[in-house]
Amino acid sequence: MFKYFKTKLAFLLLFLFLNLNLSGFSYEYTSNEEKNFIEIYEKTLPSIVSIEADIDHGTSGGTGCIISKSGIILTSSHVIEKARNITVTTHSGRNYTAKVLAVLKNKNDLALIKIDTKEDLPLAKFGDSDEVKVGQRVLTIGCPFGFRDTLTTGIISRIDYERNKIQTDAAINPGCSGGPLLNLKGEIIGINQSIYNPDNNRSNIGIGFALPSNYAIDFIAKVNKKMAAIK
Repeated sequence: MFKYFKTKLAFLLLFLFLNLNLSGFSYEYTSNEEKNFIEIYEKTLPSIVSIEADIDHGTSGGTGCIISKSGIILTSSHVIEKARNITVTTHSGRNYTAKVLAVLKNKNDLALIKIDTKEDLPLAKFGDSDEVKVGQRVLTIGCPFGFRDTLTTGIISRIDYERNKIQTDAAINPGCSGGPLLNLKGEIIGINQSIYNPDNNRSNIGIGFALPSNYAIDFIAKVNKKMAAIK
């Protein structure tokens, strides 16, 4: 009997020891870059939403960036094109029905949608896409194939000035459209748009494209000016 209680006491002490140590546990970064990636992700994520749009042939999924406390969200126009109903899910897990405010025509693939909410919405931060350099490290946040809050990393592979596109090898997949391409300051330098898939493979092969952030900023400014004029 004594041996039984002695063994039980030993397990109890071990349990208490482990819990005391785990309660004071703090993650040790392996590098400054890793620390920066984690901080950018945790800081940016609350300003990113997932989008589901009901279309004729099913559901179109995408990502969006909150740009206004009033609930205005920037995304790709092909995500919400011809949608009967648009549902936005914020980082808090709340669902909202969104309405379309503006769509950039001529296949330039940007749109603004709006949700009505009293939720305290954190805002995405834009950077200057004119300063982007080939070879710089970048991160993306999106909802590939419906997997919300996914982070990927890569570099700027090429800048296509003729087509106004930033090329990256950071993994972009269906569901990531409208999400941010971020620099290491946590600033949006591009809006993820598409992938190159010559074999009709929907998955990423390391060639993805984003619209420059300055292009998006100009679109937002024009819409704001138009809305102000209407008021």
